[in-house]
Amino acid sequence: MSASNRPNPWLHRFAVLTAVATLILIGVGGLVTSKGAGMAVPDWPTSYGYNMFALPIKFWTGGALYEHTHRLWASMVGLLVVALTRWLGGPRSRLLLAIIGATEMLVGMALPLIKPELKGTGYFLTGIAGVVLLAALVWVKHQPASRALVRLGWTAFVLVQVQGLLGGLRVVLFQDQLGIFHAALAQIFFTIICVIALFTGRNWKKFQIPKFPGLPSLRRAVLGTTILIFIQLLLGATMRHQHAGLSISDFPLAHGQLWPATDPDSILRYNQERVEISALNPITAFQVQLQMVHRLVAVLILFAVAMSAWLAVRKIGLRHSFSKLSLGWLGLILLQVVLGAATVLSHKAADIATAHVLVGVLSLVTGTALCIFTSRSLESLSRASSNSELAPDRTSLAADLAS
Repeated sequence: MSASNRPNPWLHRFAVLTAVATLILIGVGGLVTSKGAGMAVPDWPTSYGYNMFALPIKFWTGGALYEHTHRLWASMVGLLVVALTRWLGGPRSRLLLAIIGATEMLVGMALPLIKPELKGTGYFLTGIAGVVLLAALVWVKHQPASRALVRLGWTAFVLVQVQGLLGGLRVVLFQDQLGIFHAALAQIFFTIICVIALFTGRNWKKFQIPKFPGLPSLRRAVLGTTILIFIQLLLGATMRHQHAGLSISDFPLAHGQLWPATDPDSILRYNQERVEISALNPITAFQVQLQMVHRLVAVLILFAVAMSAWLAVRKIGLRHSFSKLSLGWLGLILLQVVLGAATVLSHKAADIATAHVLVGVLSLVTGTALCIFTSRSLESLSRASSNSELAPDRTSLAADLAS
């Protein structure tokens, strides 16, 4: 094994630390949305006019506590990702980091001069540039990771900066749609960090699924289900960032029916009931239909994950790690269904809604890991099959030469 491919236990631990920090960040972000605190701090990248890292404690109250904590924790995750990128890339990454940092510094300084309205973005870029330039100065010599890991590291490096920019623009532009993209990117970013943590581990390459006729079908099922989970998370993010509360407040029925009416008179009646009960913002027919689609997709995901777990146990055996992980995936989905129902019945309690978000993203990561394991096993079987087909040719050639 080459030095660049030899597992580094400390790199793996650092990647795991970054993944855990990112998961906590998603949880804090979920609390910000669930508590409607996204605009509690009205300016960015400053906080109430102060440097974000020097905000007096007297401002840390109410919704500002959640929003400002989210900003600080996001900054720490950004710092971890820059360090992870430098570690994965080895000394050769220093030059590229220096170029990127210098470019961001120049752009950040120029933006306020070109357009004063972009002062906040300029401050954001100069702050990031300082961290990136600091990483470029780190002279420690070590072998870079594999090419795939280096690419994943740079992908995370770009995404964490885009994520921070989206979060800030959501504040200054008052655009709820940006919150949807912010949430979607968070799920992709967390998945990439988890994949890095997996690939830097010592034992993942030993994970081999026994050959059986239905393995390609299992891979397609796991991949399709994982994609469906991501779509479901996008639907959930869209619902959360519409800030209209629950468009359907009962479960398992919907406004007392299997499928609620969405004609204008029915929507008017729903809104009258909402105002009388809790003075919530009005809803639209689209929002009701969107929540029903969310429920239907949840049923499809539950069925697909159950079938995948059943196929894994039946074909591979209950004791195999892949089967255990598949059953764990099913457990997450069942928990997610319970949390989804509890979110409705508790009228969107912040802690339950946030747990719903966290279990959803963990379900996505678990599906991604299963996709990686099935794909790798199929590639290994394909290589083994190719080698076995070539072996008789070599034998016959040797026999011909001997004769």
